[in-house]
Amino acid sequence: MQKVWFKFLFLSMSLFLGLSSHAQENEVTFELKVSKEKLGINERLRVEFTMNKDGDNFNPPPFEGFKVVMGPSQSISSSWINGKRTFSKSYSYILVPTARGKFTIKQATIEISGQTYKTLPKAIEVTAAVDKPNSEKTVDDVADESLHLVAEVSKTSPYLNEAVTVVYKLFVSPNISVTNYRPLDNPKYNNFWSQEIPVTKHTAQNGTYKGKPYRYVVLKRVVLYPQKFGRLEIEPLSLEIFVDVPTNRRDFFGGRIYSQTSKTVSAGKRTLNVKALPEAGKPTDFGGAVGDFDFSVTTSKKQLNASESLQAKVQVSGKGNLKLFQLPEPELPSALEVYEPEYDENVRTISSGMEGKVANNYTIVPSYRGKYPIPGISFSYFNPKTAKYVTLNSEEINIEVLEGPLGASDNAVTPSNNKQFVVPTGKQFHFIKLNPNLSKIGVNYFFGSNKFYLLLFAPLLLIPIAVFFFKKREAIASDVAGNKIKRANKLAKKYLSTSKKELGNKEAFYVALEKGLHNYLKAKLKIETSEFSKEKITAILTDKNVESSYVEGFISLLKNCEMARYSPFSDVQMQNDYEKASEVISKMDKQL
Repeated sequence: MQKVWFKFLFLSMSLFLGLSSHAQENEVTFELKVSKEKLGINERLRVEFTMNKDGDNFNPPPFEGFKVVMGPSQSISSSWINGKRTFSKSYSYILVPTARGKFTIKQATIEISGQTYKTLPKAIEVTAAVDKPNSEKTVDDVADESLHLVAEVSKTSPYLNEAVTVVYKLFVSPNISVTNYRPLDNPKYNNFWSQEIPVTKHTAQNGTYKGKPYRYVVLKRVVLYPQKFGRLEIEPLSLEIFVDVPTNRRDFFGGRIYSQTSKTVSAGKRTLNVKALPEAGKPTDFGGAVGDFDFSVTTSKKQLNASESLQAKVQVSGKGNLKLFQLPEPELPSALEVYEPEYDENVRTISSGMEGKVANNYTIVPSYRGKYPIPGISFSYFNPKTAKYVTLNSEEINIEVLEGPLGASDNAVTPSNNKQFVVPTGKQFHFIKLNPNLSKIGVNYFFGSNKFYLLLFAPLLLIPIAVFFFKKREAIASDVAGNKIKRANKLAKKYLSTSKKELGNKEAFYVALEKGLHNYLKAKLKIETSEFSKEKITAILTDKNVESSYVEGFISLLKNCEMARYSPFSDVQMQNDYEKASEVISKMDKQL
């Protein structure tokens, strides 16, 4: 009986200790730490707010009786020890007292997992000046004061789909030197179409930060196009910077000794107040174009014969969201056979936004003789500089088919019987030789020769070859499924040709792959680029009865294109994604 009772007691204590340790692991701590509770008026005070879980909306106290000379500096550390994750995040300030007396560092607040946590107040006593103040800064203090990451935004109140440029600059004091850095947290740019402009060289330039001379380096440039109006937040960029800080110590030869340390800097959140496009004066055919554009509709020829082809190009050029709107479609006469347009894009993204041109190329083949007018079409866009809508109209184009069969409703005028006679001059036959120099040939020179029999029996030999090729062509034409597969493979190669050329170049490959996938959806589903969210694509493809495996494959490719901006991808992964994209487009096209 005693053994049973001992086992029960042992199990109860083990369970209690396990639950206690689990509760301690999940317990949230938010504390205030100070470098000292008593200091002279000529000394400095370091205040640090630490937490063991990540939080948002940090609000520091007012620091009454002190002046903030540095901060807040954010520091994050995360590690795994014996299979357990430890996390620590802190906000630190450097304060100097403004008067003698007793002061209180009041409560700071932060939100963690939806709950608000507060620190305990801390009493600080400021005395008269001391002989040896702690004005000598530590290595971390110098690094905190000398490093500042700033996100410069070109516009804080842009219109919907207007370009906004974000430039991340790292300001470094001349007192220290940066050896390296690594990103800790890259912003996701939710609710924005984003395009990063690569920074090829990190060249230090002279500048000022809060009125003091600094050197700065541009680390990152991003062009954003907001896809919804209202207050949109740009997530902060956080970096770990490795620096060399000079100390007051000297080596044997009198040289200054440097100390290495690393600090975490953050650009902080930026909020944009995105304005909706005005409803007043909005054209009925407005398709979402924002910028400053030119518009044209041209054809490769205006006169041709039936069964010949011509190219009609609908083109928009200029500066603006060129990749984010649908081109207008021409209204062509029903008697003209029109093929699916080929999308042509020549756009580059610079610091001020996208510029270049986009176009749809239509192949047109007339079947009957006559005159066919192509009516003018309009293209509307919103100019954010003038805050007005602009509508551009193309001119009417007349296509004349000179030779070919007459259609049932052909109104072309038939040729008249009037003829124009040519008056002879007496020299119209002067090119005929009256005294030719002829020589005799043998009677059996050609007849009975090898060439004679070859030409005689060659048609007989060509008959079975012609029959074979005819049956082969008929078999290919009757193979509907095979022809669909061939057309689908050609379509996949068409949209993925650019990405294939960039295999091995990660950034260029995934940018081209993403464009190819988007252009395929534009051509097949006629949907606006502003609707290019993964949920919208999934819903549309599901409504089109596309198999779920193909839809998931298409969405996973888009996710890979996004992840490739921030994650390393091998050549094998790029080759697999290219083959997967080709297969998904081919199979989806058969079902669509």
